[in-house]
Amino acid sequence: MATITLIHGHPDAGNGHLLDLLADAYLDGALSAGHSVEMLRLNALDFPLIRSKKEWEEGSVPPDIQAAQGAILTADHLVFLFPLWLGDVPALMKAFLEQVARPSFLLTDPEKGFASARRLAGCSTRSIVTMGMPALLYRLYFLSHGVRSFKRNVLGFAGLGPNSDTLIGMVENMPAERRDRLIKRMEALGKAGA
Repeated sequence: MATITLIHGHPDAGNGHLLDLLADAYLDGALSAGHSVEMLRLNALDFPLIRSKKEWEEGSVPPDIQAAQGAILTADHLVFLFPLWLGDVPALMKAFLEQVARPSFLLTDPEKGFASARRLAGCSTRSIVTMGMPALLYRLYFLSHGVRSFKRNVLGFAGLGPNSDTLIGMVENMPAERRDRLIKRMEALGKAGA
């Protein structure tokens, strides 16, 4: 059994969005399979924006971020759920990641700087991303630029991997049959711990 942390990054989470249903389905599937699961709903956490390099390197870590770091550090698998906004992760997710990925947390030896080994090396991830456009268009025409950047510049930089993604397009006015298929797919991913 795996230890899984879900990071629900929809800024308006809990208000009936498709991503809420998908997050809950993944959680239910994982719990039914006996995995240990924790869900972080970023819109419920209290943390400020980081405004300087000094604050990022030396500033105090807010209590909600400390708790999130603990949940991330103990996980075998991280699941990031977020809507694609302006072609990228929402600002709330970016602010959260800047708070979490401080050198004192991310690096095994912060004194060595970014030549140090990464504390999260070997932890796998899945990004579940919803968007208004067709996912195939995003992959082929836009080359998944925002998600590729997230996987390379954030997840890869943190030493996380392997990193999978699930892109779900055309979420507005989605037919019930398609929504139900996606929910079953999320339950299956949760059961598999994938």
